[in-house]
Amino acid sequence: MIHPATYENCRLAVDRAFDLFPHNLTGKKVVIKPNVLRKSTAEEHIVTHPAILLAVVEKVESMTPSEIIVGDNPGLVSYGDNEESFEQTGLMAAAKGYYKNLGDNPQQVAFHPDFMPEVGVSKEILDADIVISLPKFKTHGLTVMTGAIKNSYGILPGAQKARLHHLAGSPERFHDLIVEVFRLRKPDLFIMDAVVGMEGNGPASPELREIGLILASDNAVALDGVVARMMGIDAGCLRFLQTAKNMGLGDFTPSMVQIDGTMQILENFKLPPLGGEAISGNSTIRELIESRSQVRPKADKELCTACGACVDHCPVSALTMVEDHPVVDAETCITCFCCQEICPEKAIALC
Repeated sequence: MIHPATYENCRLAVDRAFDLFPHNLTGKKVVIKPNVLRKSTAEEHIVTHPAILLAVVEKVESMTPSEIIVGDNPGLVSYGDNEESFEQTGLMAAAKGYYKNLGDNPQQVAFHPDFMPEVGVSKEILDADIVISLPKFKTHGLTVMTGAIKNSYGILPGAQKARLHHLAGSPERFHDLIVEVFRLRKPDLFIMDAVVGMEGNGPASPELREIGLILASDNAVALDGVVARMMGIDAGCLRFLQTAKNMGLGDFTPSMVQIDGTMQILENFKLPPLGGEAISGNSTIRELIESRSQVRPKADKELCTACGACVDHCPVSALTMVEDHPVVDAETCITCFCCQEICPEKAIALC
């Protein structure tokens, strides 16, 4: 579904999504998972907008479920940012009392042995009858775009997200990793906030894009394929999408995706600075992948406030504070972009 929307009238699009992708929620346990990257304001559009969450919560309330839980696992290391992230973004109020810290009760499940034999997944996600995912329309330096599939990375609480970043070690393996996490518990419905999207150096970029849409689907691969096309990307060149398709998780081929609404490619949409270094099958991009050992995070001294978030969240401890700004150890850095994701001042660039 591609439906025109504003944050004021988004309930119309949410109702349409439930009409197109119906679920009987009566007596069911429903978990609603927005995209909550970190502490920020709603106006930064780093997270799913609270108006979208509120509309979904109120729609679900009207369908008489037995239980509603709203939650995510923000950040990469600690559980402590969870409540603060929801409060600052306005998502706590939008959750209408249904918020729960999904990091409080992880359950160990078998995982891909190439990464870790087991991972902890939020028990509420595993126990839910219905999971509704609310991703944000954004770019991402490591995966080019972040959408329905990437939003499921938040089912993993706490420091293991950072550890898995470390174990992945390369863009290609990280693409495979997020698909492995996604298929641990595939959500049943996806409703994407594309009212205001993000381009450029996402997923925490100051470059916002007025799009005026809400997208929805019952299949993450189809939805992310449409988002890629809207961004001007050949979906088949995104490794995580091709991997998901090969695993039988869905199809992004245009002829296989039925669209309710009108899809338009966004003119001059800005991709991440490296042009999407994880796009496969492009010789120029492949050269960037092979030479990415030369790319390192660097703090803008004018923007940096020396808060230390990047140092605390680095999965390999490659950053230290020197004269009130972070400096990277080039030999230790794995260019996972965690520091850039977590920086509250958007002061981290890759160069």
